[in-house]
Amino acid sequence: MSVDVPRRIVLLRHAKADWPQVSDHDRPLAERGRKDAPLAGRRLAEAGISPDLTLCSTAVRTRETWKLVVHELPQRPKTVYEERLYEASLGELIALLNETSDDVSDLLLVGHNPGMHALADALAGEAEEGTRERMSRSGFPTSAVAVVTFTGSWKSVEHGVGRLSFFWAPHE
Repeated sequence: MSVDVPRRIVLLRHAKADWPQVSDHDRPLAERGRKDAPLAGRRLAEAGISPDLTLCSTAVRTRETWKLVVHELPQRPKTVYEERLYEASLGELIALLNETSDDVSDLLLVGHNPGMHALADALAGEAEEGTRERMSRSGFPTSAVAVVTFTGSWKSVEHGVGRLSFFWAPHE
C-alpha cells in the first residue's frame, strides 16, 4: 500500500468500569459500560469505520469493551492485545503508531485516559468545525470515540499531523 494514502486513527476509550477489590488492570466493566460499549460499536459502523487492525490494551475492561464493540462492526479486524497500551504515555502511544505497517489504512486503539484524549488532541493539527470543542468539553469520557485522519506513512505520525474528523461520546 502506498504511503500517500489517507489513513485513520480511531481512538476508543474503554467503557465504564466497575471498582471491585481487584488490581486496576483486572477491573471489569460496570453495567453502564456493558450498555455503552455496543453503542460505540454501532456508532462506528454507522460512520463507515471498519478498521484493518485493532490494538487493544490487555486490561480486562478494554478487552471486554472491544468484545462488545466488535460485534457491532460489519467485519472483525485483526486484533492484537498490546500490553504497552495500558498506562501508556503520549510518547509511548505515538511510538506504537509509528510501528504500524503501511499495509494498514485504518487503525483502532482501545485504551485508557488520559492517553486517548492526549493522543487525539496532540495529533489533531486541524479539526472539523466544533469537533475539538465537543471533545474538550466532554473530557473524553468512557466509551468515547475520536477519529484522526492523516496522509502519509505511519512512521511520519507526530504532533499536529492530522485532522480530528469525528468525535462521539455516549452521554454528550
